[in-house]
Order: sequence, then structure tokens, then C-alpha cells
Amino acid sequence: MKHPYPLPAHLPPDLLRVHAYWEGLLRGRAEMPFWDDAKLTDLPDLADRLFLIDVFQRPERFRLNTVGKALTERAIEGEFLDEVDLGAPFDFLLSQCSATVEAAGPSHFGPATPSAPSPAYSRLLLPMWGDGRVGMILGVVDFS
Repeated sequence: MKHPYPLPAHLPPDLLRVHAYWEGLLRGRAEMPFWDDAKLTDLPDLADRLFLIDVFQRPERFRLNTVGKALTERAIEGEFLDEVDLGAPFDFLLSQCSATVEAAGPSHFGPATPSAPSPAYSRLLLPMWGDGRVGMILGVVDFS
């Protein structure tokens, strides 16, 4: 089955950097890092565009844990995605989170091609392991 949010052939540099950071956190043969290994302070120049999402099961829900200042003008930490209207740069975030958990792998939302004008941003989601399942998602937005 085709992934609904596949990674493009070429990620923007900042998204590629966060992806490389995520891969650098992998332990042994693990397919994703543990959520408690990720520290947003490891990427200080990107912190205002990074976010963390807590993942809950049964029912599947997603809660904004940490959100960079460049991504929203209001405090949304602690909000569940199904209870808040976010708009850009969080369009289709709930479905992308679900796809990221189901695929247990990275996902990308953004222009289909570099010349496509919409959306005006790219977003990368990276799953992280905890408590025997995907427990958190690391996200980053690129506005270039």
C-alpha cells in the first residue's frame, strides 16, 4: 500500500538535518529512537520550528507537548489535535500523525514538487518509541 505522506526524494536542508538527528538517535538495530533520547536543545537554531506530540492509544489521540514559537501565536501545548483548530502550518496534522504511527516511520507533508506553490511550507514527522509502542512524534516545519 502506498504511504499517504511519503518522504520526497529531496528534503529541504533543515528537515534533512532533523531527519539525520533522528537517525543518529537510533540504538543498535532499532527502527526508531526512544522518545526520551530526543532533546530539542540539541537543535537550538531550529527550536522555534520544532514540536513534540504525545501519542495515546485506544483511542488513538495526539496531544501537543512542545511547540516552537515560530509555529503559532497562541499557547497550544497540552491541546489534543482533535479538539483544536490549528490551520497552517498544521494542516492535515492529525491524519499525518495517524499515518506516521501506523507506518512506524517518517512522514512528510508539503509541496509535491519544488515548483508547486502550495502549501508554502514542508513538515516532517518522525516517530519515537516508548512504552512498547510509538509514544511520541518529533516534528519540524520548514518555511523556505
